[in-house]
Amino acid sequence: MTGFAAFVGRAAAEGRLVVQPRMGMASPGQMRAGLLAVLGARATAAGTLTVDSYTRVGDHRAALTALRDGARLNGYPIVSHHPDTTRAVLDGLAGLPVQVRHGSADPRAIFGALAAAGLDATEGGPVSYCLPYSRKPLRDSVGHWTEACEGFSGHLETFGGCMMGQLCPPSLLVALSVLEAVFFRHCGVRSVSLSYAQQTSPGQDAEAIRALRALAGRFLSDVDWHVVVYAYMGVYPRTPSGARLLNDNAARLAVRAGAERLIVKTVAEAHRIPTVAENVDALESAAAAAEAAGFEESTEDTGVLAEATALVEAVLDLPGDPGAALLAAFRRGLLDVPYCLHPDNAGHARCHIDDTGRLRWSSVGAMPIPRSVVDRDSPSGSASLLAALHRVAHLHDA
Repeated sequence: MTGFAAFVGRAAAEGRLVVQPRMGMASPGQMRAGLLAVLGARATAAGTLTVDSYTRVGDHRAALTALRDGARLNGYPIVSHHPDTTRAVLDGLAGLPVQVRHGSADPRAIFGALAAAGLDATEGGPVSYCLPYSRKPLRDSVGHWTEACEGFSGHLETFGGCMMGQLCPPSLLVALSVLEAVFFRHCGVRSVSLSYAQQTSPGQDAEAIRALRALAGRFLSDVDWHVVVYAYMGVYPRTPSGARLLNDNAARLAVRAGAERLIVKTVAEAHRIPTVAENVDALESAAAAAEAAGFEESTEDTGVLAEATALVEAVLDLPGDPGAALLAAFRRGLLDVPYCLHPDNAGHARCHIDDTGRLRWSSVGAMPIPRSVVDRDSPSGSASLLAALHRVAHLHDA
């Protein structure tokens, strides 16, 4: 088990939720100061080193130029900084596990740089960091991720449960998270985490997280794994009270559904890049909310597990290894992400939010999901889509 995974495992055994920010600064001094602030937070926290957008798309020359010219970057250019520089950033932070977050469809250079600096945790996936963020062909992304994962001995978190951030029914998020984790295992990774992004209904989200755990137990029984919840990734409340409430609700959801880690959001999300102090405040607020919550058994079953199981089984029944199966699944439309415009996505699936706040399928395309679950009377058009995108923010601001 890696140092990052062991930290999360110890916290879980002691009944504590690990909370984690999304911070990334170009300056090594500022990055170190941010990590030190996280280490000092009144929370069981993990640190994050988020890379800049140039590094994410592989434009390392532009990142080097920006560093040379003193131009502002929106993250830490780990490939452009010498490994000794990154080691100095981490020096003396032994009590704080640090994960590298990036968003790259071709993470090979990033994997090499983080390993050279002594880091042992990162995240992403061949689908989840290609379809939403890249025009690169999915086949290329699968190849790049295969190469990056082979020989990687650290902890790897799938971003599959966060696809598009919002308005993706939970069963598809669960299936993508499991399928990317199975892909990682096939490439030799022995420590993984499975993501799930908070959506529009606490009850449906809790059901989804339990379904994710059930499928992880079935398909990943021979590797170390845990579940990480992301605070809502869509349009965020504009008021500080609304933003804090939504973040704290994510912490309560994580604890009640049995997740081990939470990626937080701050009160500044709707306005600008948050400060270090705002990140620490979000960590401490979430930790307090988690401590007051408790695990809840639930027998609610609205079909999330059944749908996710059908998707996972349909993909893994395809010929070839998990990477080849993912490619074939998207080519045939067996996996189809709503509102995703990538050329390798079929684009036939749609969903909406019903009167109870749950995400429902409006169309499933060719996916192996029963047509009986499709709500054919769902609202359509740009006005209804815009209302759905802002629903969570408006409810929490109110």
